[in-house]
Amino acid sequence: MEMSELISVGQYSDRGAKAENQDSYGVLVPDSPAIDYKGIVAVIADGVSSCDEGKVASETCVNSLMHDYYCTPDSWTVKTSIEKVLLATNRWLYSHGQQDPHGQKGMATTLSAMVIKSSTAHLFHIGDTRIYQLSNNDLELLTQDHCIWASEDKNYLTRAVGIDLRMDIDYKKIPVQVGDIFVLTTDGVHEYLPTTQIKDFIANYPDNLDRAAKEIATVALKNGSPDNVTCQIIRIEQIPGVSEEGLYKKLTELPFPPELSAGMKLDGYKIVRELHSSTRTQVYLALDEDSGKQVVLKTPSVNYEDDPVFLDMFMHEEWVGSRLDNNHVLRVVEQNRPRHFLYYVSEYIDGQTLRGWMNDNPESDLNAVREIVGQISRGIMAFHNKEMIHQDLKPENIMIDSEGTVKIIDFGSTKIAGIEEITTPLDRLTLLGTKNYTAPEYLQGYPCSTRSDIFSVGVIVYEMLTGELPYGDKYDEGSIQRVNYIPARQRLAELPVWIDGALEKAVHKKAERRYGELSEFIHDLANPNEAFLGVGSEPLLVRDPLAFWRGLTMISLIINGLLLIKLFW
Repeated sequence: MEMSELISVGQYSDRGAKAENQDSYGVLVPDSPAIDYKGIVAVIADGVSSCDEGKVASETCVNSLMHDYYCTPDSWTVKTSIEKVLLATNRWLYSHGQQDPHGQKGMATTLSAMVIKSSTAHLFHIGDTRIYQLSNNDLELLTQDHCIWASEDKNYLTRAVGIDLRMDIDYKKIPVQVGDIFVLTTDGVHEYLPTTQIKDFIANYPDNLDRAAKEIATVALKNGSPDNVTCQIIRIEQIPGVSEEGLYKKLTELPFPPELSAGMKLDGYKIVRELHSSTRTQVYLALDEDSGKQVVLKTPSVNYEDDPVFLDMFMHEEWVGSRLDNNHVLRVVEQNRPRHFLYYVSEYIDGQTLRGWMNDNPESDLNAVREIVGQISRGIMAFHNKEMIHQDLKPENIMIDSEGTVKIIDFGSTKIAGIEEITTPLDRLTLLGTKNYTAPEYLQGYPCSTRSDIFSVGVIVYEMLTGELPYGDKYDEGSIQRVNYIPARQRLAELPVWIDGALEKAVHKKAERRYGELSEFIHDLANPNEAFLGVGSEPLLVRDPLAFWRGLTMISLIINGLLLIKLFW
């Protein structure tokens, strides 16, 4: 039996009456920090017997999940990471199975996998392997077999890894508690052993789960199983996570740096001057004495020295920046020297904010706007590809360097899907960004999405073109239901109608009515979308304000005339 502080594991497999054991299985408990960000993996696979290379297929799936999963970004959710790995493995198995010159019937396998991350078990299932949960002496089947029974002793799989380029994966997540037991079996076991006996064997050998797994598999063979038999048992001994005391200790490992001024040195960085200071942080221009390069050094304010929520958010910024590698996102500098204080280092951008650029260019050229927004979007898509949402896009958080390269800065509000899955004793701050650039769903308390960032980009484009905001200045929690989109052409008459249509869609108050991808918005800013070209779809007030008011005046005069006639008749 394999033991760790977190789980106990028992495993057993036997080829039974068959010449080869095509089952594969494994459990991996990684070291920190992988166990915090990615969790523990348990997987069982049963090579399809009608395939000549079922063993290769099952081993490939198990090895991919046990290793490739941990190579996926820490920012991804468990579901995204596992599905990406399985889809890639499925394509590999299918292509190799189709290309075999010896008439091989293919490479396919069934599979059930479990990832225990923080206080949640994430389950993935394809085929007729199974996952059970034993809790409070109740053994519950958590998966559904993907097969059709042709007769009492013959069934056909409807799903497996490697049989088709298209693959459907069952997924569910459940909370876990200390003492919960999970049992993973191949069909050679569960089709020949009642669940009551599985429970009994686990109860008989609580301190020897390997023995329990062996008894379960052996009795299945004695009961007439003609197949390979494999059983895994995982018992939760401790919920992966960190205590409040342990978290605070981690956050306060490094002391706050002293007050810095020009000429001072800190861990090999020489301070040149202060760039910015607030009640929360200080930002300095510094010289890396080893490389001779100018960098930016950001330090936390001593006002928050005993605030674990602030410390967590400060470290969160560096974490985000270190996992993004894009020319349009501020680059966090990896530090090779020992760090004796709490701070982080990023590249120095010699330039101005987008707000400064907008002030210098009050009548922005449409092509210049497209160029800048295209770069912003490439940076934001780097966030979205890592399942991150920036959440605080505004002109002040976008820099343009001296060569015209646009970079997104400030990651303090970034929401990370993978981190959201980790239970923490901290009550993390939910920062809503800046009022006029914040999507309505934030103000209304609804979940955000990548479309929330698209809203912010749309507001920025609208402001760059018109100098105004799409919902005016009275945009907040109280007015969100009453305010309506102000057509950009009402403020900039020469703006093409299809550009206005694209802006209106990007900043729609309902998230589901916005663009699904930033690339679609960028395309529509440069290429007329037929959906926005219909003149009839544009209000007369926007198309021809003078005609609108003339018409309204004429109608008013006619109504007044009719009332006067009626009065004197």
